[in-house]
Amino acid sequence: MRTRTTTVSAGLAAALATVLLLTGCTASGGSPKGQGGGSSAAAPAPVAPGGGPGFEGPRPQDQNLLAWTGDPNDAGHVTAQSAAGVAGRVTLVRIVLREQITWSNIWLGLAGIDPNAQLSQNFLGVYDAKGTLRASTADISPQLMTDAIAKPLPLTTPFTAAPGTYFIALLLNGSWATNALTLKSTGAGISVNAGLTPPNLRYSTVLTGQTSLPATVNLGEQSTSTINTGWASQWYAVS
Repeated sequence: MRTRTTTVSAGLAAALATVLLLTGCTASGGSPKGQGGGSSAAAPAPVAPGGGPGFEGPRPQDQNLLAWTGDPNDAGHVTAQSAAGVAGRVTLVRIVLREQITWSNIWLGLAGIDPNAQLSQNFLGVYDAKGTLRASTADISPQLMTDAIAKPLPLTTPFTAAPGTYFIALLLNGSWATNALTLKSTGAGISVNAGLTPPNLRYSTVLTGQTSLPATVNLGEQSTSTINTGWASQWYAVS
């Protein structure tokens, strides 16, 4: 009788030890090998809007702007063109808005000035995807003669710009030393239009002999002949 009692007691003790071991593993959220998980396992980190928690790069809002043609930190190139090459031509740089904004200013990266230039009838403006002029500046000739910095040039009348494609237009007129009056650009000329055709070119010119920005332009007539001579895509921003 004593031997049988000892054997049963030893068996119960071993079973109890096994139960306690398994209970401890479950409570700690793992199996005996540390694999698997119970209800107490930590939930995965939430995914940020836009596809993940990773760094998205600089945004216009980081610099108190609404939109831009590219990060100004990448606009390290300086581009120049003779009056014979661009005077009277409308140079277009495409910009795509992702949300509705009130467009009040066009920021231009002025890299260099010609103190002896004779400038008049110089303008910036905005065309929509149909080629309709939505707004323009007053004559910016005085601003092209001072302060070689990034500067906001106000539209005469701000406008509400819905999401979509727009073209920032630059019209230059006058006389200047080719390598003195210079603008900040991405350095991309020919390659900026890779995969694109009119009327959707990212960088182009239209018309000749203009002294003001016309009310409409035919975007189907976008040309790259001047672009291909080294008139690199200018940097612009919106505020």
